[in-house]
Amino acid sequence: MKIGIAGGIGSGKSYVCRRLACRGIEVYDCDAAAKRLIRTSPTLQQQLINLIGSLDKAAMSRFLLASEENAHAIDRIVHPAVFDDFLQSGMEWMESAIMYESGAYKLMDKVVVVTAPEEIRIERIMKRDGITHEKACQWLQRQWPQEKVRELADYEIVNDGTADIDAQIERLLLLLHQNV
Repeated sequence: MKIGIAGGIGSGKSYVCRRLACRGIEVYDCDAAAKRLIRTSPTLQQQLINLIGSLDKAAMSRFLLASEENAHAIDRIVHPAVFDDFLQSGMEWMESAIMYESGAYKLMDKVVVVTAPEEIRIERIMKRDGITHEKACQWLQRQWPQEKVRELADYEIVNDGTADIDAQIERLLLLLHQNV
């Protein structure tokens, strides 16, 4: 069974994935894979250079945030490479901030969304990345609204800083086991 962990930037997907790892569940990290593939794949590198003119992180970020069209152009290059890498990895779990936007959900049997209030997400992004409130909001706006992802997902884990993540994960694993 293929299971996706979705949720917008700052929702706490990585934390949930670390808690899953404590239970022996390895989760494919799409962000880390994309960075690794951009670093190691000459084909991907050339395609991005042809599109952007550079592989510099700041230049890529500016290009990405400049327009929706630019973001889609990058996505059309990077997403297929990441999906192929996931399928070749043999892993059953995948973490992606843009599970639905990217089409990765089509590879999944079930999708779990990790949610958190927007202000908490913004605070987490600012702290983690050392960026301004405005920049954090730009990243949030690039993704689908959390409510839309919640409606599409099969399960939800609330990561608001007070909910018991481990209890929610145990319930999720029980429900997934019953669905096998």
